Amino acid sequence: MRILFKVGITAVALWVATVLIDGISVDGDSGGRRALTLVAVAAIFGLVNTFIKPIIKTLGCAFYVLTLGLIGLVVNALLLWLTSELAGELDLPFHVTGFWPAFWGAIVVGVVGWLLHLVVPEKDDRKDDRKKD
Repeated sequence: MRILFKVGITAVALWVATVLIDGISVDGDSGGRRALTLVAVAAIFGLVNTFIKPIIKTLGCAFYVLTLGLIGLVVNALLLWLTSELAGELDLPFHVTGFWPAFWGAIVVGVVGWLLHLVVPEKDDRKDDRKKD
């Protein structure tokens, strides 16, 4: 259930990125088709972040230290761009046209995802809050 919740939040964050950032788009003939595409892309993005991001962070540890973590913005942009390429390979109509749309899109996805987690906490988060009281 927790995974579905995270995929849903990521799908909403990706939708916001398509609305705000020129160069990120999701196509489809109906709203339902676009929503399903965003859910599928959110699942792909989650898998990319789960399996590839830790490897990159481990190999590029020195760059994270040298740039005080700012290289993370570039890594997130490249992972979003990779997600777009994988979606294209799977015939999903989600497109990121270049690095800069991916860069700004990754920031939007991160901020919107964080805000949605604040507004709609998971059940596990609410249990932890009650234990503190």
